[in-house]
Amino acid sequence: MPHWLASERREQASDFITRFDPRFWTVNFPRPAMASVVTGAGDGLRVDAVFYREGDLVGLIWEAADRFDHPLLAYETSRDFRGCRLRFRWRSGGVVALDAVDGPVLTIEGRDAGGAAFTAYVRLWNYAAGTGEDALVAFDFAAVRGGFEPGGAPVWMGDVDRMFVSLVPPGYVAASTADLPAPAQGWVELSGLVCDGPGAVLAIGDVVVPPHGLQIASGYDDSYHLTPARLLRNALQLGYRGTINHYVGMSHYFRLSAGLATAAGGVLNVACAAWHADFAAKAGVLGYGVIWSLSYELFDAHCPEAWKQRAADGSPALTGWVPPSTLLSPANAEAMAYLRTVAAAFMAIALAAGLEPKFQVGEPWWWTMPAPDGSLRPCLYDDAAVAAFAPVAIPSVRASLNTAQKATLDAAGACLAGSTAALAAAAKAAAPGCVTHLLAYLPTVLDRAAPELRRANMPVGWAQSDSGPAFDVLQLEDYDWVTAGDTAATRAGVAAVQARLGYPVADQHYLSGFVLRPEDAGQWDAIVAAAQAARARGVAAVFLWALPQVLRDGFVYWEGESDVQAFDDVLFPLALGREAAVAPAFSTAVIAGSGGAEQRQANWAAARTSYDVGPGVRSEADIAALLGFFRARMGPARGFRLRDPFDSSAANVVLGTGDGVRRRYALVKHYGETARRITRPVAGSVSLTVDGATTAAFVVEPGGFVVFDVAPAAGAMVRAGFAFDVPVRFAEDRLEVSLATWAAGEAVSVPLVEVRE
Repeated sequence: MPHWLASERREQASDFITRFDPRFWTVNFPRPAMASVVTGAGDGLRVDAVFYREGDLVGLIWEAADRFDHPLLAYETSRDFRGCRLRFRWRSGGVVALDAVDGPVLTIEGRDAGGAAFTAYVRLWNYAAGTGEDALVAFDFAAVRGGFEPGGAPVWMGDVDRMFVSLVPPGYVAASTADLPAPAQGWVELSGLVCDGPGAVLAIGDVVVPPHGLQIASGYDDSYHLTPARLLRNALQLGYRGTINHYVGMSHYFRLSAGLATAAGGVLNVACAAWHADFAAKAGVLGYGVIWSLSYELFDAHCPEAWKQRAADGSPALTGWVPPSTLLSPANAEAMAYLRTVAAAFMAIALAAGLEPKFQVGEPWWWTMPAPDGSLRPCLYDDAAVAAFAPVAIPSVRASLNTAQKATLDAAGACLAGSTAALAAAAKAAAPGCVTHLLAYLPTVLDRAAPELRRANMPVGWAQSDSGPAFDVLQLEDYDWVTAGDTAATRAGVAAVQARLGYPVADQHYLSGFVLRPEDAGQWDAIVAAAQAARARGVAAVFLWALPQVLRDGFVYWEGESDVQAFDDVLFPLALGREAAVAPAFSTAVIAGSGGAEQRQANWAAARTSYDVGPGVRSEADIAALLGFFRARMGPARGFRLRDPFDSSAANVVLGTGDGVRRRYALVKHYGETARRITRPVAGSVSLTVDGATTAAFVVEPGGFVVFDVAPAAGAMVRAGFAFDVPVRFAEDRLEVSLATWAAGEAVSVPLVEVRE
C-alpha cells in the first residue's frame, strides 16, 4: 500500500508564483453572510457575497503562510512585504464604495520591528485613482500608512501574518446584528493584479503524482473559502482522476428569507452559485466528472421547524456537529420539494458546464438518538411522519420489537424510499440522462445492536428489481468500522447490503475515510487498506473521503512500478527448502569504552533470518526447479513463502485479553519476552480459544490477523495455535549453478533473506 504523510516539502519539485496570485486568495465571514472567491483570467479574481445583517463583513484574505494546500504543493512562507509593490483594477457593485466612510479597508495583522503584535487599518481609497466603484489601486508596501486620512502612521510590513480587504453592505453598522431591510448582494472584481519588486516571487510546490486508481471526494462546506482553481490543482497534482464526488453541503449553499432556508427567488445563494459554476467549468476543462451529492441534512439554525425529524417527545434530530445540523423529514412535502429544487439547480450548473449529469442522494436516513442507558430512539414522530404512516411508539430500536413496531419501521422505510425516488427523478427531469447514485453509511443503517433498523434506513424500495434498479449506482461508506479496524463488520455489511438490495459489485462505488482529527492521522493506513480491499472486491470506483483531510494531513498515494505486487503467495518447493541452513541475525551497535565497558544498542526489535536453501539441491531436476522458481520471482523482486525447517508452528500463544469491543488480533509467536509478528499463517491451520473454549467463529485476514464474529468478553484470554511460513526473497540478483561443479560435489549456495511485513 504505497502511501505516506508529508509534513513539508524538501527535495521535491518546485516552481514559482507571483505573490498575490489570484488562485490563493481566500474569503471568510460571520454567519449568516455568505461569500466566495473565484478566478477569472490569469490575473484576476471575483468575490460574490450576500449580506443579511447590518454588521455583516466579508474579508478577502491573503495569508503569508499557506495553511490550505497540501504540504508538497504549498507556497513558501514569506512575511516580509517591504520590497513589494501591488497594483490592480478595482470594480465593485452592491458593496460600500471605495470613497465612502465605511469603504473597503486593508487590515494588516503582524508584528512591528520590535516584535510586538499589531493590527493596522489602511483605507484603500487613499491608494486609488478613479471612482468609488472603478479605480486603479497601487500599494508600495515600503511606504504604507494607516488611518482614514492620507499621511497616517507608517505601517511596518516586515513581519506580516495576513492582510484582508473588508467588504460591507450599504447601510453597514459596525457590530450590529439587526437584519437588513432585505438581503443585499454584492460583488468585487480585482483584475490586472501585478506584484513586482524584491520579494514578489514565491516558491511553490510543483509535485505531480502519477495518476492512480483512487478518486477523490470533497465538500463545499469545507472548501467554500478557497478558489475552485486551488482545490482542483491539489486534486490533479496528487494523482486523482476520473470523477470528483462533491458534497454540496448543508450549511453554505442555501438562500435565506427571515433567517430560514427558502427556494423563493432562487434556491442557491449568489456566492454558492458563482463558486459551483466556476468549479464545474474548471473541472470539465481538466477532464473531471462531478457527482453532485445532496443529503437530507441542513444547518439547524436555518431550517424551518416543520421540516425537522423529531423523536417521540418532540426533540429535533440534531447531529453532533458544533453548531449542529438537523435531518429533514422524508415525510414533509415542503422539505422534500425544497431538496428537489436544490437538485435541479445543481443539475443546471452541470449542464451549463458541459458535464455529464451525475447526482447522488447522500446518506438519507431516519435519525436515531442515543441515550445514556444505551437505548436508541428513532426520530419518526414529526407531524408530517405521524400524518403519513401513524408510527407506533418505539422507545428504543435496540430493544426487541413487536409486530406493530416492525410494521412502523417498514412504513418509515417505504416513506424514505419514496422520497429518494422522487429526488432522483427530479434530478433526471432537470438533466435527462442523469446517472443517479445512492450513498449508504453502513455503521448506522446496519447497526448490529439494532438489526430491525434496516427496515427504515435500508428500505427494500432501494433494491434492484425486475423493472430495474432504484438507482444506477449504489455507494457504500463505513469509516467508523474502518478506523476501528473492524474489517469483519465491513465484510458482513457489504454482504448484507448485497443480499438485501441486490446491486452487482460492478454497480457499486466505495467511499473510504475519513480522518476527523489531525491527531488521528495514523488512521490513513486502515483507510488505504479498506480502499485496496474494495478495489479487489471489484467495485466500479473507490473514492477517498475527503480532499480537505488529504491536504491537512499531507496524504500521498501512488501506484506504478512501486505498486507491482511484490509478494507471490506461493511456497518455496519443500523438497528444496526442507534442508535449508538457518541464520537469525540482529543489528546491534556496540561501543567499547577505554576501560573495556560496553554500551550496546539493539537497532532491531526482532531478528531477521537468512537462509541458504542450496543444501536441498540434490538432482538435475532440483536445479531446473530452482532456476524456474528464481526466474518466476524475478530474482529478489518478488517475495514468497518458505517453511522454516526449525520453526514453523506455535501452540497456545497468548494474543491478548478481550475488552468486549475489540474483534481483531494479530498473530504472534513469543520467544521469551520478544514477540514475532506472524504474517503468513498456513491456510486452515489457525485455531483459537477464548478463556480455554475453542471457537470457530472467526476469520483469518491477510497479513496474519484473526477477526472474531463477536468480540471476546472483557478479561477473556485469547489464545491461538497455528502453522506458519516465513516471507522471504532471494538475496541476490544473480543465481549461479553449474552442472559440472555440482557433479564434482561443490555445494550450490542459494541465499534467501526474510522480508519484513
